[in-house]
Amino acid sequence: MKNRVLGALVSAALLGVTGCAKQAPSYGTGSGSLGISRDDAFLYAADTDSNQLLVIDSTTDALVAKVAVGESPEKVLVGTDDTVFVTNARSRSVSVVRRGDWKEAARIPVGVEPKGLGLSVDGKTLLVVSATALDRPDVGTLTAVDTQTLSPQWEVAVGNEPRAVGVIGDRAYVSLGKQGELVQVDLRSHQVISASSGLRAQLNRPSKVQNDCPNCGQPPTPEPGPGFNGIADLEPRGMEAIAVSPDGTQVLATGVLASDAVLNSGTTVAVEQCVGPDCPIDQPVPPDTGKGGDGYGGGSCGSNSVASPALLTFSAEGAPLVDDHFSCGFDGEGKDHPSTVIASGRPDMPVQGPVAAVIDPSGRFAFIANRETDNVSVLSMTRGGVQATKDNFGNAAGGPVKLEVLVGSGPTGIALSHDGTRAWTYNLFDHSVTRLESKDGQVRPVATTRMVDDVLPADVAAGRKLFFSAVDARMNNPGVGISCNSCHPDAREDGHVWNFTAGPRQTPSLAGRHLLDTAPFHWGGEFATLTDFMSHTVQRRMGGSGVSSAMEGQLKAFLSQVKLPDNPMKTDTLTPAQARGALVFTRAQCHTCHAGENLTDNRNADVGTLVKGDALPKGLNTPSLLGLSRTGPYLHDGSAASLKARILQGQDGNRHGLTADLSGQDVDDLVAYLQTK
Repeated sequence: MKNRVLGALVSAALLGVTGCAKQAPSYGTGSGSLGISRDDAFLYAADTDSNQLLVIDSTTDALVAKVAVGESPEKVLVGTDDTVFVTNARSRSVSVVRRGDWKEAARIPVGVEPKGLGLSVDGKTLLVVSATALDRPDVGTLTAVDTQTLSPQWEVAVGNEPRAVGVIGDRAYVSLGKQGELVQVDLRSHQVISASSGLRAQLNRPSKVQNDCPNCGQPPTPEPGPGFNGIADLEPRGMEAIAVSPDGTQVLATGVLASDAVLNSGTTVAVEQCVGPDCPIDQPVPPDTGKGGDGYGGGSCGSNSVASPALLTFSAEGAPLVDDHFSCGFDGEGKDHPSTVIASGRPDMPVQGPVAAVIDPSGRFAFIANRETDNVSVLSMTRGGVQATKDNFGNAAGGPVKLEVLVGSGPTGIALSHDGTRAWTYNLFDHSVTRLESKDGQVRPVATTRMVDDVLPADVAAGRKLFFSAVDARMNNPGVGISCNSCHPDAREDGHVWNFTAGPRQTPSLAGRHLLDTAPFHWGGEFATLTDFMSHTVQRRMGGSGVSSAMEGQLKAFLSQVKLPDNPMKTDTLTPAQARGALVFTRAQCHTCHAGENLTDNRNADVGTLVKGDALPKGLNTPSLLGLSRTGPYLHDGSAASLKARILQGQDGNRHGLTADLSGQDVDDLVAYLQTK
């Protein structure tokens, strides 16, 4: 019988690999916005735009029911009794829908912007990840809910901006979106047992590749790879989804590897790189020629984007299992895992924006839905423990990605049948379901069926597609595969400080900041109009052919309607501390620069944070404070981890407001007020 990419029926032996219930995984075949019933009869899709859960016949692709749920439903999970749970990001709740009833049976209150859902191994506990707690904006939570009584049982703080959760035995694994970390929680003690996995250190560990003279007494030197000129400066970001292997040995998280290399804003110029212990510390940087449009190109290990799509693997103990990014090869340490970078190897079908992932029941393949490139990647879970070799283009020979399959627009969820022979995606941007089937060892799209009509205005819907697309040649170079959303996820920010030739620049949030009214643009205020800024970014950096006036209008329409992140500190009335902080805000003259409805005077100022070589003679463009509480770290270089840290730093010389004489109580009150923004 031929091996099929979607696998065969999983055997009882495979399901019981560990032989111990404590190590069993809570394994599921749905991810992101799409779930599937236990008998594969129904698909359940969260349609964020229409605030509905769509019930779909998996055989005929017919719409069975539309269930009204909370505002902005995002993730779906199917319980052991076929009860469907849906996170409502803007309603601070989880909707409960019973099979066959097709209406909201209950709504469970949880934290702010609930995102991921998980289930205990016995199915008795629903785990809900919320982006922030109800009483503070900088820490998210994991909430446990009894699946029978639907009552919250306990809650634990897990870190900044968590996104997803998976379960093996009595251990939950929570991904932190912006920080790119995996947090472990003991489900018995309800305590965080590990807040850091050491992922970044593993990604950037020295290569094991030896130089040409292994007995000369010199240390090993990195072999130049296809990206970063052999220098692996990578920051994990955007850890959006978690998948647990059927045998309970591995945890996979989708994410992005953001480059710390200096970004060129013009044509890439060949520069001879020095490799070895005698090289100068400052490597030459390609000049800023101002043309060419590949400023965001040059990714890691087969990816052409500085935001390289990744599938990050961890052992059941939480240890990172990632490739050697200096030599772009398998780590060779005896622990097999999928390729870390999701490198397509096909110039006609790049990969970007991995947001949902499932592992087929045989445990042989991982399926990843890529929202920004409208496709699904299929990766082998094993590579036989053999170091990958590279072809003449620097790609792994044979390719770690088995294939890519085109689906509808903006896939946000993926599900597999429980026998591993069929797959589906839910495609939010055209509200469709794509059905995939295996035949002759290949996965092919069979049909894409639209489920509901757009509820967004036409220009907003079109602008969203432009913003998220990494394959529209007008917006970018598809060979690079980067979109606006790659750095501004959901029009917010990725928490990354990018190294431009002009100096470090942290990604600013675009959400809810009245962008059209805050010209000039960029940290340096270099662009007088949004048209100028789009021309620079789209053509010179992303490599697109250019934005027409109609496209610009669509992008503006989309950005204008993106809401501020939900803020637990923003209430109808100020607390006493917040009211005192409002007075301090005025007394410290903060309002002179952060003025008006948009909380910016749209001018440049030097607040004492510029460093030598930072090409901003006029200072920094005053950022809006709208959305401030959810956009840490702070400043153009991300050097202030918290608002309090920035105020304390700025007290020296009154460079950032008249803060030098503020008391400790004043500072705390000012922070309390700023957190309402």
